[in-house]
Amino acid sequence: MIGIVIVSHSKQLALGIQELAAQMVQGKVSLAVAAGIEDPENPLGTDPMQVYEAIASIFSNDGVLVLMDLGSALMSAEMALEFLSLEQREKVHLCEAPLVEGAIAAVVAAAAGHNIQQVMAEARSALVAKATLLGVDNSQPSVTTPTHTESSTKEIRLTVSNRLGLHARPAAQFVTTAAKFQAKIQVQNITKGTNKVRGDSINQVATLGVRQGHELVITATGADADQALAALEALIANNFGEDDSILELAPAIENLTPVTSGELSGIAASPGVAIAPVVHYQPASVTPTEYQVESVETEWQRLQTAIETARQQIQTLFSQASIQIGDAEATIFVAHLLFLEDPVLLEAVRQRIYEHHLNAEVAWQAVVDEVASSYHKLEDSYLQERVEDVVDVGQRVLRLLTGTAGNFLELAEPAILVATDLTPSDTIGLDPSKVLGICTTSGSATSHSAIIARTLGIPAVLGVDAGILYLEDGTIMALDGESGKAWVQPEADTLTVLEAKREAWQTTQQEALAKAHQPAITRDGRQVNVFANIGSIADVQLALASGAEGVGLLRTEFLYIGKTSAPTEEEQLEVYQAIAQVLDQQPLIIRTLDVGGDKPLPYIKPGVPETNPFLGCRGIRFCLEHPDLFKTQLRAILRASTGHNIKIMLPMIATITEVRAAKAILNEAQRELSQAGIPFDAAMEVGIMVEVPSAVAIADQLAAEVDFFSIGTNDLSQYVMAGDRNNPRVANLTDALHPAVLRMVQQTVQAGHGAGIWVGLCGELAADSAATAILLGLGLDELSVNPQAIPILKQAIAQLSIGECEAIAASALQLDSAEQVRQLTA
Repeated sequence: MIGIVIVSHSKQLALGIQELAAQMVQGKVSLAVAAGIEDPENPLGTDPMQVYEAIASIFSNDGVLVLMDLGSALMSAEMALEFLSLEQREKVHLCEAPLVEGAIAAVVAAAAGHNIQQVMAEARSALVAKATLLGVDNSQPSVTTPTHTESSTKEIRLTVSNRLGLHARPAAQFVTTAAKFQAKIQVQNITKGTNKVRGDSINQVATLGVRQGHELVITATGADADQALAALEALIANNFGEDDSILELAPAIENLTPVTSGELSGIAASPGVAIAPVVHYQPASVTPTEYQVESVETEWQRLQTAIETARQQIQTLFSQASIQIGDAEATIFVAHLLFLEDPVLLEAVRQRIYEHHLNAEVAWQAVVDEVASSYHKLEDSYLQERVEDVVDVGQRVLRLLTGTAGNFLELAEPAILVATDLTPSDTIGLDPSKVLGICTTSGSATSHSAIIARTLGIPAVLGVDAGILYLEDGTIMALDGESGKAWVQPEADTLTVLEAKREAWQTTQQEALAKAHQPAITRDGRQVNVFANIGSIADVQLALASGAEGVGLLRTEFLYIGKTSAPTEEEQLEVYQAIAQVLDQQPLIIRTLDVGGDKPLPYIKPGVPETNPFLGCRGIRFCLEHPDLFKTQLRAILRASTGHNIKIMLPMIATITEVRAAKAILNEAQRELSQAGIPFDAAMEVGIMVEVPSAVAIADQLAAEVDFFSIGTNDLSQYVMAGDRNNPRVANLTDALHPAVLRMVQQTVQAGHGAGIWVGLCGELAADSAATAILLGLGLDELSVNPQAIPILKQAIAQLSIGECEAIAASALQLDSAEQVRQLTA
C-alpha cells in the first residue's frame, strides 16, 4: 500500500490534515506527519530528520508520496532523501500538489488501489474540482472519459437523498467502492447536465457537484458490472452510512468531541439570561418508501387532502406570526402558502403520479428535492437560504401523507433547547415557560427564528461550538443572549453574576406587567394611548391581558390568505363582532385588506406580471381594482360597528383620489345597508395608513378627508430610503430611526394636528425602546404595538416628560444617521 507523508511548518495544521484524510478512507492508507520544530517560543518550521523518520515509518515498495506546504518544507524534504538508500529514494516522490486538497485526493486514490503515478496525478489535479464548482477557469485540459459500448455495459439511475449530497466523505466512499471492482465505472449528474466522469477518480466525482435530490446515471462495463452497480446502489440507498443526526451537521464537525465545560462564544440573538438543564431537539426527517399505485386518482386526491391540511396549519402559523413578529417577517409563512399553490410544482407531482404510478409521498418528495436543488444552485447566499423554507413545507406535507407526528417538543421541566438550527415553524410553537433559552450551532441574529425568539422573550445564543450537540440531556448550561455567551457546567462565580443579571431582568419585566393596566401617562401629565396590533381572534385576549387600551391595527389578511376563495360577508362579520365584543367599548381599528406585493391571493386572477410588486398593485390599489371584494369587507365592518367602537383604516394611500374612491364605495355600502334596514354606525371614523412618501407630502390635504392618521413606519421607512427591508444587502438602510424617516413622521403629525385629527403610529418602530422618547417628542397621540411590547412601552412612557422628549426629538432630527440617533437615546 502506498504511504503518504504530510510536511508542514505547523504541527497543528498537519495533524488536522492527517485526521481529515484518514476519515476519507477509514484508516486504510498509511499516513505520517513531519511538522513543526521543538522550539516552544517559535514552533513553526520543518526538520529534515523528522521528514526522514516519517518516510521510514511508512515506507512501502509500492511508493511513498510526500506532500509539502511551502518554503523550507521543500528543502527539508529534499534533504531527507539524502538519508535514504538509493533503492529507497527511487520509491519516494515529492509532489507539488496543494497540501490539503492533494492529501485528500491522494489517500482516496491510494485506497482505491491506484499505483503511485496515478495517485500523484490525482493529487496534482486536486484543485480542479474546487475550481470547477466555483466556476473558475483552472486552465487545465478537461479529462474526457470514453464511452463504453460493450454488451456488458449496465446502467442504473439513482437519486442522492442524503442532505449534504456527495460532500467529501461520501464522495470518497463512492470512489473506493467503485475501485473494488474490475468494471469500468462512469457517473453522470443528469440534474446538472454534466458529462460522464470516471467513478474511481475523487476529483472527477467531486466536479459533478452532487447535492441532495440530484439524479445520477451510473454505468458499469465489465464482467462484474452488476455487482458493482448493486454495491453503489446500496451505498447511496444507505445515505453513505450517514444517519439523520450526522446529516444535520456540517462536514467539518462530524467527529467533534463533546464540550465539557467552560465559556463558549456565539451570536447574541435574543437578550436575557437562562440557566437550566439542556434538552436536545432533533426533528425527525420523514423518508418516504416508494411503491406503485393502481388508482392514480385516489393517490392524487390523497395529496390534495394533505396539502389542504398543510395550508390550514400554515395559515394558523401566519396568524401567530403576524402578532408575534409583525407583518414583514410573517410573510415567510405567506411564502410557505404560495409554495403549496405553485402550479408548476403541483403539475410536476401530478405527472409523476399519473404517468409513473408513483405513490404520493415519493412523487411529492422528488419534486420538493428538485426545487430545493434549484435554490442550492443560486449564487445569492440569501436566496440559497430559502431552501430551508422549501424543506420545511415539504416535510410538513410528507408528515401528513405518512401519518407521522409533527415535530412537537413537549418538555416536562423547563430547559435550554440545544439544536443545530430551528425553523420558524419550530420556533413559533415554543412555550416560553418551558423553553428558557435557545442555543444552536448555526443561525444568525437576523434569521426569522431569532426574531421570533426575541418577541417570545426567549434568550438565544446562536452559532456556538458544535460540541454542544454531544452534551448529555440534563447537563447544566447558562447563556446570556445579550452578550452572546454560553457556559457548560458554569462555575459558581459565573452563576452568581448571571443569576443577578437574570433577576434584575425578570424584576423589570414583572414590574412592567404589574403596571400594564394603568394608563400610560408621562411625568408631566400627558396621556398617550397604547393600543395593540393583532392578527386573529385569539390575539385580542393576549392584547387585553398585556394592558392594551384597544386595537390600533387589526390585520384582516388572515381571513383571505391560505383560502381557496374569498371570505363571505357573514364569515367576516362573525370575526369582527367576536373581537369587538371582547373589547367591549374599547377602540377597534380594522385595516381593510392589504394584499398584493408579497401577499397575493391565489383565487384572484393575476393581472400583468409586476417587476416590483412592492411598487405595484397592493393595498388600497388592489381593493379599488376589485370593488366587489372591497365592498363585501366594508359591509361586514359596517354591520359589526353597531354598538361597538369600530373604526376603518385604509392602507397604502398615496393620493386624494384613492381616499375619495374608497369613501365612495363605503357610501355605496352604507346606502345598501340602509335600504335593507340593516343597522350600522353612521358616524364610524375613517382613517388612513400613512406609509407612502406622497401621503406625507400631501398630508394636509388628506387630513381634510379623514378622521385620523396611523403611520406605518415599516413600509414608510423602505419607501423613503428606497431599500427593500427583506433584502439583506440594503436592509440596514430601512431603519425607521433614520432622521429622514423621523422628519416624515414629524411632518405627518404636524399636518394632522393642524387639521384637528389625531395621529398614531402602528409600525414596529413603536416597540423599539430607543424610539419611545423621540416619538413622544414628535407629538404622537397613540402608539400601537405587538401585545408583548405593551408593558415595557407603558413603563418607558411613565418615566419620561414631554419637555425632555421634545428636546431629544429636536436633536434627533438634526443628526446624520440612524446609528447616531440610537446613540443619542442609548
